[in-house]
Amino acid sequence: MFKTKTVYNISQKNWEKGDAMGKTMIMRAAASLLVTIGACWAGACAGGAASRQPDETDANCVEAILTQLQKKTRNIKSYQGQVYYEYRQPLLESKSVRKGVLYYAKLGKTSKLRVNFETIKQDDEEEREYKEHFIFDGVWLTQIDYQIKAVKLYQMTEVNQPADAFELASKNLPIIGFSKIEDLKNHFEIKLIEPKEDEEKNLLHLHLKTKPASSYSDRYSSIDFWIDKKLSLPAKVVAVTPQPEEDIYEIKLLKPKVNKEIDEKVFDVKIPPGFGEPEIIPLKKKEK
Repeated sequence: MFKTKTVYNISQKNWEKGDAMGKTMIMRAAASLLVTIGACWAGACAGGAASRQPDETDANCVEAILTQLQKKTRNIKSYQGQVYYEYRQPLLESKSVRKGVLYYAKLGKTSKLRVNFETIKQDDEEEREYKEHFIFDGVWLTQIDYQIKAVKLYQMTEVNQPADAFELASKNLPIIGFSKIEDLKNHFEIKLIEPKEDEEKNLLHLHLKTKPASSYSDRYSSIDFWIDKKLSLPAKVVAVTPQPEEDIYEIKLLKPKVNKEIDEKVFDVKIPPGFGEPEIIPLKKKEK
């Protein structure tokens, strides 16, 4: 169905050394939102916190939500929509906002994911064009930077062991609906949050607080997920880094189209004229 084009690779160490926009979070958070598509939950949990006895039912509601999400995510075949990505640095009083489009398609045990960022707005500056594209084909992650006319290919997995985009992302970000429930419980305290404002009453909100002994504690202090009850689609995800920085990553997916046909050419990797030769970053071999 989808043709495999030349794409590229990135070791986690080099990936983490990306610019302040948080390249890693772009793919991680985008994937974490996607896996909640098609989510549903038990009726007892959808009525809102006001109609429940928190001490008695919160744990059961969270369990039901996570279980149903895992069942539903297996039915995701494709997704496309607008993406809003905001990165805030409270200590520096700085904020960057990037907008673009996201495409995802599943093929067997692998998948393809593309995020095209087209604009950027930094602090009080005017929004301006800023093109940067990311394409993942199961093995290689391609970064096309139009500002410096450069292409980097990061090998994410072994060539004969292609990974689903969600599987890859879940290694670094616990993904609601994809990660094992027991793993989530081991690493996080999970709560169903009561809506604070009228516009939030149509959203299901899960708050994950990282446990001190968790392997995620050096990356995230908390992660929040919001799911639209009416559409059964993700609304947004917010991840907060540990103190003292407490940087905030927020991603929202807008105008979604689920399980609609996507032209396979969307995932083609084309190097624009005038760009240099791609820099290929092979997979870092594990020490024996």
